[in-house]
Formats: sequence, C-alpha cells, structure tokens
Amino acid sequence: MNPHHLYVHVPFCARRCSYCDFSIAVRRNVPIADYLAGVRRELQLNLAGAPRFALRSVYMGGGTPSRLGPDGVQGLVAVVGEFFDIADGAEVTLEANPDDVTVNVARRWADSGINRVSLGIQSFDDSVLAWMHRTHDAAQARAAFSALRAARIDNISVDLIFALPQEIDRSWKADLEAALLLHPDHISLYGLTIERATPLARWEQRGSVAAATEESYAADFLLADEMASAAGFTHYEVSNFALPGRESRHNSAYWTGAEYLGIGPSAHSYDGECRSWNVAPYAEWLARLSDGRGVVEGTERLDRANVRAERVYLGLRTKTGFTASAADLAHAKRWSDAGWAEITGSTIRLTPEGWLRLDSLAAGLTGL
Repeated sequence: MNPHHLYVHVPFCARRCSYCDFSIAVRRNVPIADYLAGVRRELQLNLAGAPRFALRSVYMGGGTPSRLGPDGVQGLVAVVGEFFDIADGAEVTLEANPDDVTVNVARRWADSGINRVSLGIQSFDDSVLAWMHRTHDAAQARAAFSALRAARIDNISVDLIFALPQEIDRSWKADLEAALLLHPDHISLYGLTIERATPLARWEQRGSVAAATEESYAADFLLADEMASAAGFTHYEVSNFALPGRESRHNSAYWTGAEYLGIGPSAHSYDGECRSWNVAPYAEWLARLSDGRGVVEGTERLDRANVRAERVYLGLRTKTGFTASAADLAHAKRWSDAGWAEITGSTIRLTPEGWLRLDSLAAGLTGL
C-alpha cells in the first residue's frame, strides 16, 4: 500500500443511539491505555518494513472519538506520529459529541494537531434528541460550537439527521435554520434508515413508528439543498455541503478511489485493487492484537466490472461527476431530459433530483 489517508475507528460511546448499528463499545470508563496499545500494535503489524508515508488526511471516527478526552486524543495523534509523518497542511479531523466539548478541551485538541471537528448535533430539538437517545441537548450543541470557535478550530462540520418518522413532531426547516445560524464550514446530512437490531427497529415492529415515506425523504433532502445553497454552500456530494475550500479532503479521497488505511474495530482499507475490513467487536479486535494475531476479517479483490461500477457510482455521487463513454452518454440523455442530470461534453453530473435516484441510475449504467 501507499496510504496517504488514514482512518482510525474509535468505538467508544456513552450509550447507543436509537438508530445506531455501528461498531461501538458502550463504556462508562473508556480504556484509553488498552485502546492506544491496540492501535499501536495494529499499525506495527500493517506497516512492518514499510517506508514512512506522509499523511494528507487523518480521520478519527466512531463511535465517539471525543470520549477519549484531551489526553486520549493527544495520545492517539502521538501513536499515529510514531508511524507516519503528517504533511504540512494535512486535514486532521476528530468526530465529537457536543457534551464532550469545552473551550479547554478543544484547545488541547488543537494543540495535538486537530484542525477540523465534525460535531454530531443531529437536531436542535430537545425532544427529538431524547427520542434519538442522544446524550446532549440543543443548548450544549450551541455551546460546543462556540467553544470550538473560541479554541480557534476554524474548520467545523455539523451533522444533521433528516427523514425522521412522521410520528416525530420535528421541524426540519427549523433545524436547518438553526444549523446555518451557527455559520459552520461544512454540513453533513444523513437520511434516517431503520437498521435491524436497533431500538428503532423494535419500535417499528411494535408499530409505534414507521419509516419516512419516499415523498417526505425527498422533500427534506431538496429543502436542505435549497437552504444550504442559498446560504453560500456548495452541494458537492450527495450528503455533504461545504463553503468554498472546506470540502472534506479525507472523504473526497474515498470518492476519487485513493488508497487508504483503516485502523481499529470494523475499519476498512483499500490498496487500489483489494478492499479489506477488520473484525467489528472491540473485545475481539483487542484480544487478537494482544495475542499477536491479525484483525482482518475479510477481503475483496475488485474485478474489472467492480472497478467500473465503483468509478461510475462514486463519480455520480459527487458534483464533479464522471467522464462517460458515448454509450453512457446516450443512456443518460433521458436523465438530462428528466432534470436528473447535467451533461457537459463527456461529463455526467447528477442534480439533487438525480441524487434521490442515485442507486438505480448508477445500476442502469453498470448493470450491477
């Protein structure tokens, strides 16, 4: 591998949110020393004999990486620095929950090298946050954002969830207005899906909630596009909006097919030909490393059809689009006629209306 992009999965959470099926470990007291030892050991196994690469981006995701606290985050950055150089101007992102953020903590993060924070706000409605099992309220969200600015972290992304069940009395427009009033640099949107083995799935089985309709999902998505665009944001990827120059460089690397290394439970890696993923449970990940065993659970080598399918899909999900063949252009002509795509020369770019149909449109070109 020639990885210039590193993802580190930090699995710890104070509690599991109602919609979450991610690889997390709920811990009252976070075992920072054990976790850092595991990260160090996995890096040793992955990089034995490899040259020292300069990272262009580091992304600490989860889980809730901010649960590591300032000492743990500083320690994690230091462990990464044992194996990699971090290039000048590299993007170093930390995902954080609002209730973990104070000015002093954020200053410690900044001193450690964190220069971008993705803040998991999700909603500014306290009743919605309680329904989601979030551990913060709207006041804490606003205070956390202010604390990050006071700590001179000048690249802040906020996460919001849309397409909630209609039984939930939530104003999506009010949440968007509240987010825009903070003047973030980046906004990430996530349409709520009901995953198996989550509290939300059990509520659906009992009949107390139902998934949002396709119509309400589309209305929420298009309203976000309208309001964020009017506020000066570029809708540069299906789920992401950025002010000029604030696009996520780490996530953009995924969308352009760059190589990346993933460390931690459930983390994925890609070397340009083969994708691999780690075991998901934290306890198993740590036990394997403690025993000197590898933590890769599975691998997938991409054949020519898979590579083309990924190129088409990843291109279509971004504002850049993808360079198409004559046959693809002919197929996509009806998308343009329907307002789902813009075709410029040999480049196909989906519109927000097209992004609502992303999976089916991409499959129409690849046959997969």
